[in-house]
Amino acid sequence: MRECRLDDLLKIGPIHFSSAHPLTPLQALFPRGLRAAGSGGETIQQTMERLPAGTRRLAVQLRSPIPVEVLWDVLTDYAHLADFIPNLSSSELVMRDGQTVRLQQVGSQQLMGLRFSAQVLLELREFKPDGMLLFEMLKGDFRRFEGSWQVRELPEGSSLLYELTVQGCLGMPIALIEERLRDDLSSNLYAVEQEAKRRWTA
Repeated sequence: MRECRLDDLLKIGPIHFSSAHPLTPLQALFPRGLRAAGSGGETIQQTMERLPAGTRRLAVQLRSPIPVEVLWDVLTDYAHLADFIPNLSSSELVMRDGQTVRLQQVGSQQLMGLRFSAQVLLELREFKPDGMLLFEMLKGDFRRFEGSWQVRELPEGSSLLYELTVQGCLGMPIALIEERLRDDLSSNLYAVEQEAKRRWTA
């Protein structure tokens, strides 16, 4: 993994989020609606698209009784994300300009008995009235890493959607890590919901 100096990373100018692959409406991602999972009353569904050049687009959605405001506060608690999100070793807020933030994150996990780590500099844009948090990689150990978190109010609680489009580095065996990606998205969603539940009931 190539080292990037933090001062070099901060010199990168603003980015424009791509419109070539717009967010798919929820009803297209989950045409069959949500399905129940777990014993705690959670409702979750996951889907994955195989795109060209070893790219994968995944989405997972969770229905929760927790209010939207609490979920949003957890998602945007950037300095503490590594405290509760599995396989996220560190998360550092390196810049904020209004509703645009930059995070330096390092993730690590076991795969086929070996420990792998990856570093990314992400730019995020907050759209709080819409419950939307868009992110895109500026620099890091992937060719492409972008997506969104979305929170929406429901008649009885809220929904939390995590969407990720990822393209590994050249030579990365994407087929071998597909299941890992699926597991990670579900784990991340549950982790956010559990942290929100802890704060909500504290």
